[in-house]
Amino acid sequence: MTDSAFDARRRACRDRLGDDEAVVCFPSPNLTYLTGFAEEPGERHFFLVLTPEATTLLVPALYGDQVRAEVGVADVRTWADGDDPVAAVRAIADDLDLHERTIFVDPTMWARFTQDLREAVDDAEWALADAVLGPLRVRKDDAELAAMRRAGEVADAVVDDLRALGSDAIGMTEDELAEWIGQRLDANGGSGTSFATIVGSGPNGARPHHHHSDREIRAGDPVVLDFGTRVDGYPSDQTRTLVFDGTPPAEYREAHEVVREAQQAAVDAAEPGVTCAAVDAAARDVIADAGYGDEFIHRTGHGVGLEVHEEPYIVAGNDRELAEGMVFSVEPGVYVEGEWGVRIEDLVVVTEDGCERLNHTERDWRV
Repeated sequence: MTDSAFDARRRACRDRLGDDEAVVCFPSPNLTYLTGFAEEPGERHFFLVLTPEATTLLVPALYGDQVRAEVGVADVRTWADGDDPVAAVRAIADDLDLHERTIFVDPTMWARFTQDLREAVDDAEWALADAVLGPLRVRKDDAELAAMRRAGEVADAVVDDLRALGSDAIGMTEDELAEWIGQRLDANGGSGTSFATIVGSGPNGARPHHHHSDREIRAGDPVVLDFGTRVDGYPSDQTRTLVFDGTPPAEYREAHEVVREAQQAAVDAAEPGVTCAAVDAAARDVIADAGYGDEFIHRTGHGVGLEVHEEPYIVAGNDRELAEGMVFSVEPGVYVEGEWGVRIEDLVVVTEDGCERLNHTERDWRV
């Protein structure tokens, strides 16, 4: 993305602020969204401050040249090791007249930094930056969608690789297969994994967030495979449940078909103006009608963007209406404790009159 694109995002953020409001971010997806600069939180004070009139960055001195070169923000201020960072924050608060405003703070900001902000800014009201940035981030622009489509293509390629692996997966441990998936994601053009890969074989598949273990994959095992990668910072997230060799239990085969029908029903329901709760119900009703309602133990989906889990959440009780550009997972599942699990997941983007899948591989359990 270009500096002008990030500048447009910062302008849109400032336009949402009242005269007596400001946003303060620290290293997080919000800061990356607004500047393109991706950095892990650390012990040094690193703030992006936006008011209706101004954008200012306060960064440690060792970041100064890098930030000035990579971020299109004119007002970059630094503080050096040995300086009092709270004094530097107070200087910005005085210059930008942050006192007696409502300050929207990055929701992931560490407590030590929020406490220092409170010390530096007088008589402020405090709120979360989601109120300002959430409506901007929830609808993806063309550059974001292009990255997510490419990340989806990488995940699709690895699903094809898994099907080609076939019976060679028998005898591998879940740990080994998870490592293999990571290697294939990189080989197909991804950048690492977007979250901890899930390989849940046999009874481990009944635990939706089991990651992987030293259990060996056996013939007839249903194996829940949930993984993704990143392209230009944006993730994919896809689940297939495969049987690499042998014949799985008859009840599993039945449940897999139910889950596939439930996922299709939710995808068919997704379009602008439909609530998140209605999409969840479309999947949940199919599973409940088949007698597996008690075994569907999580929401139908979650939004995906710079974060793998963000708004909108596809869950009962969420009356938020879908809008064009929203991206979320559709991932119903059935989990029989001690035996097996099945989940099928694709990402979709809401379009003008429906939704588009970002994953296109077969959803059958057979390889």
